[in-house]
Order: sequence, then C-alpha cells, then structure tokens
Amino acid sequence: MTPALLRQLWALIEQTQSQILLELDDASLVQWLLRHLGADRSLDRLESAHLNTYIYSRLRLIRDLAQERQGV
Repeated sequence: MTPALLRQLWALIEQTQSQILLELDDASLVQWLLRHLGADRSLDRLESAHLNTYIYSRLRLIRDLAQERQGV
C-alpha cells in the first residue's frame, strides 16, 4: 500500500458524512470505502486485500472520528 493510497483513503473518510460511517455495519462500511476508493482509481487485487485488512484494523478509529465530527 502506498502512502498516496493511504492519504486518499483518509481523505475519503474525512469527506464522508459521519452518519454513513456510523450507521453501516463493519463489513458494509469496509465494502463502501473500497468501492468508493475503486471509483477514483483502479485497485488491483493485492491493493484491495491490503486495504480491506487495514480498514478493518482501523474501524474503531474511523467511527471515533465520525462521532467526534458529529458532536461538533
């Protein structure tokens, strides 16, 4: 996974409405993020697999950030 791809992922998370990040279940949120990242650039299978693992490992952080934004 490249630093550019990670920046793109976190930019997408920041741009996404907090409600979406909080309401989707884990699997749906991961797929939603992968689908939207894939719309911006072509992801190969290895990138998708790495992103899938990375996003799952960061779901708590993603939801915490979304809750914080919603509370502001």
